[in-house]
Amino acid sequence: MGWGYFEYVPIAKKKSDARKTISKLKKKNPNILPIVIEGKKIATTWWGISWNKNLESYADYSNRIGRGSAYVKNGMVLDLQINAGTVSALV
Repeated sequence: MGWGYFEYVPIAKKKSDARKTISKLKKKNPNILPIVIEGKKIATTWWGISWNKNLESYADYSNRIGRGSAYVKNGMVLDLQINAGTVSALV
């Protein structure tokens, strides 16, 4: 870290690190559910695209949706659990 900025980490390294972390986590907990995106789109169905547009329409911070999308696209959502009344994630 220099001049108050974090060191740049290439996307390929971030993805590689995420895959390694997922492998380690699966050894400890085989029930983890990582989010894996094939291609560049987060959603491909009409419903998924509409849901994402809906989320973007009421985002409380302009960078939050974009940052979350980048996490998903780069394989950094290591676990996502959706249950009645709760959603939890490990990023």
